[in-house]
Amino acid sequence: MTTNTVFLRQAKPADISALKQLLDHCYRQSEGWTNEADLVAGIRITDSELTRVIADPKHYLFVYPKTDTDSRDGQETGELLGCIAVDMQDNADKSCAYIGMFAVHPERQGGGVGHQVLQAAETFAGRHLQTQDKTVRLTMSILSHRPELLAYYERRGYKLTGVTMPFPEDGNNGQPKRQDLQLLKLEKLATS
Repeated sequence: MTTNTVFLRQAKPADISALKQLLDHCYRQSEGWTNEADLVAGIRITDSELTRVIADPKHYLFVYPKTDTDSRDGQETGELLGCIAVDMQDNADKSCAYIGMFAVHPERQGGGVGHQVLQAAETFAGRHLQTQDKTVRLTMSILSHRPELLAYYERRGYKLTGVTMPFPEDGNNGQPKRQDLQLLKLEKLATS
């Protein structure tokens, strides 16, 4: 079942368990088109990392809660249908935001939910960044070896920057199944 209206709210500590469940489901299980199960094993994120992100005043983590009526006015069930983060760290000129931790429950994929969630995060970033020339840079990184995901973001205006980073080895994001796995940096210029 898909929904026409997506509503987001800022994550709170009580969401950590549901967030971890959603992210592990979307990224580490072989369900839905956005999973990374063939590329990365183990957890997607730790509880302590989620706690840090939620507590950070420059990191906005938004969730799309499931409700019993599938509307904003319904009682939240505790389950999450999607999430996305907007990180304003390392932003001395206040013109750039990093979009990450983007996930939509596999049952909701393909119905436009992801597009709405991404668009909401981009709009939020554009409205909250302070730039003189009104040019806002949105950045993100995706795993190499995901051409369908790259194509999805390219259709939404993101472009490869040529910057690559090694897969993090901090234990917070799982273990790569390939030696050549990297993160590819993408960027989109938008006006605020």
